[in-house]
Amino acid sequence: MITLNINGETRTVDVDPTTPLLWVIRDYVGLKGTKFGCGIAECGTCTVLVDGEPQRSCSLVAADVVGKRITTIEGLDDHPVQQAWLEDEVSQCGYCQPGQILTAVALLD
Repeated sequence: MITLNINGETRTVDVDPTTPLLWVIRDYVGLKGTKFGCGIAECGTCTVLVDGEPQRSCSLVAADVVGKRITTIEGLDDHPVQQAWLEDEVSQCGYCQPGQILTAVALLD
């Protein structure tokens, strides 16, 4: 069992501590905004914020983020960056947008 702080909520999941954070978020917690892209931490599609810093969740294991604040796209709660994204019609297909938005939020914060 691993206990994580995801979007301000304590989540206890029954996973191997070496499970990539990406799969914990998607498959065990059920938050689908974080996407799988390349699987080698190059593309940024799987980006989440860990203690406010952008991190590639495909290359982080669950055990590495115990005791840290994890923020996914679902945890932004209508952030001004999301509003600007919509107003300026930035999205194309939208698949990688969560990672881009979270990276922009971290940069501006």
